[in-house]
Amino acid sequence: MPGFGNWVGSGECRCRHLWGMRLMDINDLIELYERKKKSYGKEAFKHISDMLAEAKEQHRIDFLRSDTAKRARAQGRQPDHEQSWRAFKGSNFEKLVLYMIEDGVRALGLGITTDRKLEARNLSIELSRVRRNLVVHYGRYEIMPDTDLVIYDPEDDTVLAVISCKVTLRERIAQTAYWKLKLDNDPVTAHIRSFFVTPDEDGTLVYRLPQGEDARGFKGRLIVEYDTDGAYVLRDIQDSVKVKSFSEFIPDLTRILDEKRKNASRD
Repeated sequence: MPGFGNWVGSGECRCRHLWGMRLMDINDLIELYERKKKSYGKEAFKHISDMLAEAKEQHRIDFLRSDTAKRARAQGRQPDHEQSWRAFKGSNFEKLVLYMIEDGVRALGLGITTDRKLEARNLSIELSRVRRNLVVHYGRYEIMPDTDLVIYDPEDDTVLAVISCKVTLRERIAQTAYWKLKLDNDPVTAHIRSFFVTPDEDGTLVYRLPQGEDARGFKGRLIVEYDTDGAYVLRDIQDSVKVKSFSEFIPDLTRILDEKRKNASRD
């Protein structure tokens, strides 16, 4: 695998051999995650934020050597690494979550895909049916809800869950709650669970809701607890029925699948 596999050295200081000029890609994040697994085992997911911080520094080094940065300097501009990193982190965090859960999902006999694949032309028969089982209707119009990952049962192509993968939640919570509402309002999609997977770097979900009526400062967690099916968090948190450690995701998905199949056997 290319990427962090080209690093040499030990401890906190590693030197990367650049085989040609290129920016970091998802394989680099996967390789770094595998390194975390060797150090922390099943608890590696709690170190995703640290991993992203390490990746950001190497991404910065690569970016400043890139043709994009050279062109910016030639035009008298300062290369904007932050913008490049935000775009990279946003698109590749979803891919990292997919990597982290795909084996567990498929071991249950389920399928997993992305919303981008479902928006593509010339879908396979299976994915075309999955898409039809997920679309939201506005009169005679139908569109895909904004999400990232879609988990479905290949036996009948019904969608079990959709997942929004976000490093921070504040800009996405209300949007995801809106799509959950739309799914709930159609009997074809009302059963679909809507989840977040996040390292929650802005601390929206860290603490439980207060016991009293004053919930100021807890707006994000309130919306997640009451208007979504919950979140699986890649850090230590004060958990609840809806906000849980990421380690609970596959066990919960197993229960959702068992519930679906029990209901099907009754019918």
